[in-house]
Amino acid sequence: MNKITLKFELDFDFVLIAITCSLKDYRLCYHINKALGVDFVRTEELNLFFSADKLNRSFNRYAYFPENQETEFYVLSNKGSEGILIPEMNGVDYFLLIKNFIDDEDLALWLKQIKGIPDVIAAVEVEPKKLKSKENLLF
Repeated sequence: MNKITLKFELDFDFVLIAITCSLKDYRLCYHINKALGVDFVRTEELNLFFSADKLNRSFNRYAYFPENQETEFYVLSNKGSEGILIPEMNGVDYFLLIKNFIDDEDLALWLKQIKGIPDVIAAVEVEPKKLKSKENLLF
């Protein structure tokens, strides 16, 4: 009998920025909207089921979809109900996840503007493939 093996590789083709700040999520999005001229709005929560402890966890999520572009922007809370989205980065408060294409110059501008927000302590790009719990960022 012949065996067919299916190789399944997850697509982590997105930009991830880790943000540490003392702001609530809605205040952070307000400041990002103001600094960059964008329009992040709150969407449904990101709900994840962790089989290890059999708990559902919810994380606040904000989205921005520019007109005439395929790029998607999300601000995700790293700390939610009952746990942390990316446990190995428990010092991070939020993630800015950018799906599809973003130019390196645009990314540098976004980072500069976010770092310029008064209560933002740090904003750095993170390589998603190096994260242990990277699957939590796929939705």
